[in-house]
Amino acid sequence: MKKVIVDKGIVFGDGGLVFIAGPCVIESRKMALDLAARLSALAAKLGAKYVFKASFDKANRTSVDSFRGPGIETGLDILAEIRQTYGVPVLTDIHEPWQAKRAAEVCDILQIPAFLARQTDLVVAAGETGAVVNVKKGQFMAPEDMAQVVRKIESTGNRRIVLCERGSSFGYRNLVVDMRSLAIMRELGYPVVMDATHAVQRPGGLGTGSGGDGKYAPLLARAAVATGAVDGVFMETHVNPKVAKSDAANAIKFSEVEKLWKSLAAIYAQVR
Repeated sequence: MKKVIVDKGIVFGDGGLVFIAGPCVIESRKMALDLAARLSALAAKLGAKYVFKASFDKANRTSVDSFRGPGIETGLDILAEIRQTYGVPVLTDIHEPWQAKRAAEVCDILQIPAFLARQTDLVVAAGETGAVVNVKKGQFMAPEDMAQVVRKIESTGNRRIVLCERGSSFGYRNLVVDMRSLAIMRELGYPVVMDATHAVQRPGGLGTGSGGDGKYAPLLARAAVATGAVDGVFMETHVNPKVAKSDAANAIKFSEVEKLWKSLAAIYAQVR
């Protein structure tokens, strides 16, 4: 399996577990920097490999009235400040091909949302930047289908690819995780990440927004790491999830992150 080097000492697939964490969306500069400070300090305390995650725009919201974020220019300025201030790599979503080059000027990892995993122009544009590309498997895709997504990125000459599991559609407004998919995607030759918080989402479950069963996110994270087939865990976190402007039902409360990271590291050490 290929090792994917990010920056700041972060490598996927080198025998260490990488944590990707942050708010679903940048709600404000103050909020994003505060959470980045907390998470970076925790990572330093635990000696954990850490990547800060936040979206400058949530283009896949359920309702037209939902909060989307500060937009690309302000959002990237905030992510650049976090990267420089706390010395951690940063990850953000892109939704349109034109955003790829601009986001790659700031971010170490470009993330392809699950709904857009088959959008050829977007995936190719991300690959062409040379940045690490984290592709979330579509809820509607079999894990084997990710081979074609990998080929699209590889067609640009980019081999800095990470594949991400976030659950599969199971009827209306429900997702399930087939743990076999982690091993199947890893057989494609690239590191795999488990998205624990989006995997417990209930898409559109609130009518004008997505609901979820956030209490089960730690369980899925532990189960995924126990398979021995993941190289990282993705989780959205918030100081007070109840007031989060996106994915409030699924985000893990920051005060609970340390205990979870410790348990995941311990499980990882047992299965590797």
